[in-house]
Amino acid sequence: MRTRLKELVQSLGGHLIGDADTQVSGIAPLSDATTSQITFLSNPKFRSQAAQTQAAAIILSAADDAVLGADYRGARIVADNPYAYFAKAAQFFAARNAIPVIPGIHPSATLDPTAQVASSAHIGPNVVIGAGAVIDEEVRIEAGCVIGRNVKIGANSCLNANVTIYASCEIGARAIIHSGVVMGADGFGFANAGGTWIKIPQTGRVLIGDDVEIGANTTIDRGALADTVIEDGVKLDNQIQIAHNCHIGTQTAIAACASIAGSARIGKYCSIGGAAMIHGHITIVDHVHVSAGTLALRSISEPGQYTGFYPIAKHGDWEKSATLVRNLNTMREKIRTLEKSVKQLTEKDNE
Repeated sequence: MRTRLKELVQSLGGHLIGDADTQVSGIAPLSDATTSQITFLSNPKFRSQAAQTQAAAIILSAADDAVLGADYRGARIVADNPYAYFAKAAQFFAARNAIPVIPGIHPSATLDPTAQVASSAHIGPNVVIGAGAVIDEEVRIEAGCVIGRNVKIGANSCLNANVTIYASCEIGARAIIHSGVVMGADGFGFANAGGTWIKIPQTGRVLIGDDVEIGANTTIDRGALADTVIEDGVKLDNQIQIAHNCHIGTQTAIAACASIAGSARIGKYCSIGGAAMIHGHITIVDHVHVSAGTLALRSISEPGQYTGFYPIAKHGDWEKSATLVRNLNTMREKIRTLEKSVKQLTEKDNE
């Protein structure tokens, strides 16, 4: 489905330079875009690619337009944040080209008689919906999902195939839950009595805000007594573990394979890199950026970027560095002894 550039700009804003009636069918990277597509430039180091692109139009900043504009053959959309504009444009085209979701309940789905499912919702094959569950308007639940008793799912949310939501969990509006997600499994709670582990019942819930996206095979444990909370706009990548009673602040993004231990509190507008590990019962304030692979053992009380990994090296060099690190305490004591001796000699010479 083709769209005139003026329609795109009317919808998303920006300053259009060139033929407003130029028609485009989608968006693509600089190197791949064809004469029927729009592209974007968000990093000045790719200006040379932008000059060679075949795209019918380009999204770029005012600074890049000042450099490229005079020689660029196609139309331009000047935006304050070209990358964000690209994301919105991609959503625009995806919505126009999406296959419509047909409301209704597949014959193979199993719904408890007390479940409330909006007439505009789509319930796919072999879905199971438990007692007291509430499925709001235009929710899409794909094949094989299991929705526990008393679960609530907000309007326009999408659960892809084989998602499992345990009892009493709640999901806000416009959520995107990818395949394999398990939400509301028991947290890892046990008390040790003389070598025997005694299970602590996990009676809290998982509460998910609006506009949250959760990647494939991510797991979010229910709270032990209080709830595990994921606030509005949080974005979770694939294969993340969020333990019981965690609280993730609004608009925080967490990359793949990160692990958040129990009762950790992560603030708003944070980012957690891939494979990072956040210790339990610590607090991270707003606007903190944790680098990939970092182990955060203590609370972080000031915004900023935090990194806690040793740079990669050849194995032999790493062993030498590790030996030095192990001997730092001994070296410190020797230095203190030497400093004391130098001080004594200096005082003696000054007498």
